Parts: sequence; C-alpha cells; structure tokens
Amino acid sequence: MVLDERLSELRKALVELATLVEHMISSSINGLVKRDRELLNAVIQIDEPKANDLDIRLDELCTSLIAQYQPMARDLRTILMVFKMNEDLERMADHTVNISQSSLRLLENPAVKPLIDIPEMAAVAAQMVTDSITAFINEDQALATLVCERDNIIDSLRDKTFQELIDLMRADPANIPRCLDLMRIARNLERIADLSTNLCEEVIFMVEGKIVKHHNIEG
Repeated sequence: MVLDERLSELRKALVELATLVEHMISSSINGLVKRDRELLNAVIQIDEPKANDLDIRLDELCTSLIAQYQPMARDLRTILMVFKMNEDLERMADHTVNISQSSLRLLENPAVKPLIDIPEMAAVAAQMVTDSITAFINEDQALATLVCERDNIIDSLRDKTFQELIDLMRADPANIPRCLDLMRIARNLERIADLSTNLCEEVIFMVEGKIVKHHNIEG
C-alpha cells in the first residue's frame, strides 16, 4: 500500500511538470505575439528553474522507489516510464527557453510577417504535451495514438511556415535574421511535438506491447 501511495505521488509530480511545460509553451509564444518581454523573461528566469527543480525531484523519486521497494513487473515499468517522460519534459522546457530567446531578439525589430501558423503550432504542441501525460496516467492507447497522428499537423504547419519565410528572405535579404529566428521557433515547436509523440509511442508499447516507433501505428 505504501508503494501505491508513492507511485501516486510520482504521477502527481509528473503532471505538475507537464502542466508547467504547457504553460511555458504558451507563455513563450504569447510573449512573441503580444511583444511582451516580461512574459518571455519569466519563461527563462522563473519557469525554467522551476522545471529543473521538478526534474531533479522526479529523478530522486524514481531512484528512491526502485532502491526502497525493488518493484517488479507493472510497478517497475511505471517508474521507468516516468523516468523517461521526465527526461523528455525537461528537454521540452529547454526548447521553450530557446523559443523565448529567439522571440526576445525578434522584438528588437518590427515583425517581418503576421504570426498565424506559429501560434497554431504552439497550441497543437501544448495540447500534445497534456494529452501524452493523460494517456500515460489513464493507460489510454486510443488517445496516445491520436497524439502521434497530430504530429502530421505540426509537420504541415512547419513546412508552410518555412516556405513563407524562404520567400521573404529571397525577396529581401534584410529579412534574413528575423526569418531565421522564426524558423528556429518553428523547429523548437516541432521538437516539442516529436517528444510528445515519443512519449505516446512508449504508452502504446506499455499498454499493448506493440512497438510503434517511427510512427508505424497502423495495423
């Protein structure tokens, strides 16, 4: 019973980190869209240290549970999954810092184009983070599969954004620095979505024992 309580504590901490990461994604993009330096600086100076502290706490919880209880079978798989998810969520937090840093540079000059596709990418990516953790907590293979499929939406938006930015750079070389920063932002959002997809592939394996790496989710 004690182990069950500790596992519940572990899941709660994981949800707390995922919620923070979702907030960091939204803040980094809202800071860019609203040209709000305070929001962007908060991601870097306040939220990222919180994410690092939660990362350390989760690592320590996982290690402690294994050392104290020597869990087997399902409990051990759960702890190892949380350990992997924690690593991926911490990397997502790092990507939001990259987005915020690029956004701060962009605010030094007028916008090169209206921001439409990048905020949409961010909204999809943030929901993918939330749903990947929900899929793990509820062992929901169907939701995990939907998250994997949403990666195609992110890829399409990235391709559209890149093409528009390439056209802008060709039209006027003065646009190049700002366009490159927007490309970096889109690339970081893509990486967040990829990490969410990785989490859901692990969930599908945990629930069904089926390997779906490289988005091979058919059949």
